[in-house]
Amino acid sequence: MMRGGVLVLLFVVFQLWGTAIITDRAQDRLGGDFDELLAETSATTTPPSTTPPTTTDTPTTTTGPATLPADLPVPAPGDPIGRIVIPDIGVDFVYVQGVDLRYLRDGPGHFPQTPMPGQPGNAALAGHRTTYAAPFHRLDELAPGARIEIQTLQGSFTYEVDAHEADGGGEVGHFIVPPSAVWILDQEEGLNRLTLMACHPKYSAAQRIVVTASLVGDTAPPTPLPEPEELEAAGVTVDATTDPLAGGDSSAWPAAIAWSIAAIGVWFATWLVSKWLRRRQGGAWTWQLPPYVVGVPVFAVVCFMAFQDVARLLPAAY
Repeated sequence: MMRGGVLVLLFVVFQLWGTAIITDRAQDRLGGDFDELLAETSATTTPPSTTPPTTTDTPTTTTGPATLPADLPVPAPGDPIGRIVIPDIGVDFVYVQGVDLRYLRDGPGHFPQTPMPGQPGNAALAGHRTTYAAPFHRLDELAPGARIEIQTLQGSFTYEVDAHEADGGGEVGHFIVPPSAVWILDQEEGLNRLTLMACHPKYSAAQRIVVTASLVGDTAPPTPLPEPEELEAAGVTVDATTDPLAGGDSSAWPAAIAWSIAAIGVWFATWLVSKWLRRRQGGAWTWQLPPYVVGVPVFAVVCFMAFQDVARLLPAAY
């Protein structure tokens, strides 16, 4: 029971901090890929007169949609499609196409059947709040008027957080809805908005915290949305009434079982060798240490791999 309790605690540590290692590595890769896409787009189109997102107080807006590329290809699920910077809460992440859990491990995800940020309409992003580097951990701290800066292949755009009435009176920059409130993704003509969504309260997926922000300045030309059939063929959730953040990834079962068995095998083998050495050396306890010196690091690596796949089985939307 003690060993089992230690494993449970280690898994909690992995969820809260170890998953950030996975996201940090993905962000390094996605950042490089997105920079390459920006360079390619700039080389093949007339670049817009924009300023990239910064953490200063200088607002950034486009100078007009006429200079922005409109013939961009439809991004594939998991592709890096933009960068979101929220200076007030220390957010600086590359976001990807898709909100299924396998994509949200890499960073915030874009609901593929909403417009791209910067374009006309209601562009929506989802992100983790306590795991996988927790990009949206502090959404509840955003005040009305706070700036959200977006960089896409079409340029840079600034949004300002909308005000919402607080329960006790006054105004706040967010509101809370149940997971079934798919109306937050609705499109309204003439309304150019960014919607950010994450689980609420922290460490729970019982509700959703939502932040909406209005675009400052001109919009970019709309680009085609992916066809639902193509998304379904790629295994991407397209039904908004099916909460993609609530379920686990069943495809992780084989890997989770294999790595878990491997972790148990490494620990059991280390224990057996340690016991055998001690018996062979006349019961001297010092001979128990060398096998653990070798076995514990190996166990830690294998256990980390097992935890990754076990986490994929859970509704890791927190």
